[in-house]
Amino acid sequence: MTTSSSRSADLAARAGSAGPAAATAGAALLLAAVAFAAVGVGGGEITWGETARSLAGHLGLPVAPLPRLTDSVVWELRAPRVLLAAVAGAGLAVCGAVLQAVTRNALAEPYLLGISSGASTGAVLVLVTGLGAGTVSLAGGALVGGLAAFGLVLLLLGRGTTGSGRLVLTGVVVGQLFAAVTSLVLLGWGDADAARGLTYWLTGSLAAARWPAVVLCAAVTAIALVVLRLVASDLDAFAFGTRTAASLGVPVAAVRTVSLVATAAVTAVVVSSVGAIGFVGLIVPHAVRAVVGPLHRRLLPVSAVGGALVLMLADAVARTALAPRQLPAGVVTALLGVPVFLVILHRRERA
Repeated sequence: MTTSSSRSADLAARAGSAGPAAATAGAALLLAAVAFAAVGVGGGEITWGETARSLAGHLGLPVAPLPRLTDSVVWELRAPRVLLAAVAGAGLAVCGAVLQAVTRNALAEPYLLGISSGASTGAVLVLVTGLGAGTVSLAGGALVGGLAAFGLVLLLLGRGTTGSGRLVLTGVVVGQLFAAVTSLVLLGWGDADAARGLTYWLTGSLAAARWPAVVLCAAVTAIALVVLRLVASDLDAFAFGTRTAASLGVPVAAVRTVSLVATAAVTAVVVSSVGAIGFVGLIVPHAVRAVVGPLHRRLLPVSAVGGALVLMLADAVARTALAPRQLPAGVVTALLGVPVFLVILHRRERA
């Protein structure tokens, strides 16, 4: 009897330890499968076999080389676009989950801090006025503008960074300020072509994705995920209010500052690379929370996987729905996100 009990306990312990590893492996395989499928679709008559050969060749596997044009379409155009969608979706979803915890606002999302509006201002200054004399790209101007908006939010907050309501209102005010500056520059000095190009960029598009943007977004997002994972347990305490969290020994001001800086960095880099893609950071955390619960040690990694899957699939739909024309991915996420959000909101009200 004792031997049987010890064996059962040992099997249970092994199953428990294998659970997270199996889940991680399953998530990795799912991401790889969806990424490969997304790379395989798009304009041009490129077969699945040619897609696999191109990817395998660049990964160092011994395969027959493809024609240069075909290989370039797969590796230089489709692959970075799909991987940037995965990284951007993961970053936006994690930022949304963190901001919803920090602000205790179910409607919080990555653009709450005015970063999107600041990025728009930086982009339009480069596009319309030629700021930087050609040395600063559209993405570079957007990155600087997004960080400037976040810096202004922190400056206006001063010592009030522990107040969720003040944080939300300050972010809204800064966002409106930069939106007004963008309109002023665009209407005062821009032309129709500049307005059209900026509008397309603001809706969120991955058409200009290249490997340097993938590397930058992946590096910043990975660092932010590590940092946010370290404060995941502290974020759980925010659900009871800042006073209760402080009484539990949580350094509220420090955790909030670290969380805001991490989310601001990820959001600024993502917006500078793909524009303002909405609803990923709002919808995915709610959907994931309904499946895995509110604990952030599980919520953050699963949100990253969910965000990556959602944006990869949305971009694949954007490339193929009206082929040969391409929709901005932000249009697809908005069309899909609004009804999903209404369903989630309705269920929360009933609960």
